[in-house]
Amino acid sequence: MSLADDTLPLARAGRRIPIHDAEGFEGMRVAGRLAAQCLDMLGPHVKPGVSTLELDRLAREFILDHKALPACIFYRGYGHTLCISPNHVVCHGIPGDRPLREGDIANIDVTVIVEGGWHGDTSRMYLVGEVAPRARRLVEVTYEALERGLAAVRPGARLGDIGHAIQSYVEAQRCSVVRDFCGHGVGKVFHDAPEILHYGRPGAGVELREGMFFTVEPMVNLGRPQVKILADGWTAVTRDKSLSAQCEHSVGVTADGCERFTESPTGQFKTF
Repeated sequence: MSLADDTLPLARAGRRIPIHDAEGFEGMRVAGRLAAQCLDMLGPHVKPGVSTLELDRLAREFILDHKALPACIFYRGYGHTLCISPNHVVCHGIPGDRPLREGDIANIDVTVIVEGGWHGDTSRMYLVGEVAPRARRLVEVTYEALERGLAAVRPGARLGDIGHAIQSYVEAQRCSVVRDFCGHGVGKVFHDAPEILHYGRPGAGVELREGMFFTVEPMVNLGRPQVKILADGWTAVTRDKSLSAQCEHSVGVTADGCERFTESPTGQFKTF
């Protein structure tokens, strides 16, 4: 069934949710695979002493060598390929000269644009050397929260089901879900409808339909959920300076669940 021209209303945001066909799924497979391969490539380089700017350079060269484009460069004035968010940085950390240190945890977020304009958007957590047990546990909780959110994705489910699955698990683990940022529709548009909240009530929100594309990307804090934005206008950090973790997949709703476009082809999505 061709769904290429179909859309759904998103009442709260006043936008419409695109519904994609088989061609869209194939385009997103290509984009998602390349984004995952980029993070696979970076894995061996994430070690004590490497600067986040060097990781950014490696990612940019990898993407360009594969005849794709880094989506973040010049996006709303941003100047880098990656967002790299260590320790108490929640998201949108700007690469710089600061080296990663033994015991750090860091989220690396990349988005690529491949032929046809399709965006592959994904992020993972990396453990830098030996990390403290509480940091490892936070990362493990975050990955499990993503799994539980994705397990709720199927036609007929509601957006609130995804958020509830994540929130209920995270809070049961005595962690908190960041509410200032959310997942988003993705495809030929980088940030599209719908918004995917990582908290919510079961049965609430827009009904999911086959052909919707979006990201699920829970951000989980070891302490309180509140964040603040630094003076650079991008970097979000925890207000209480507690550790934060995030992981992200781009997915498409299928007839019986969802397809993970950004799954690592070598099984490295979970890097510990």
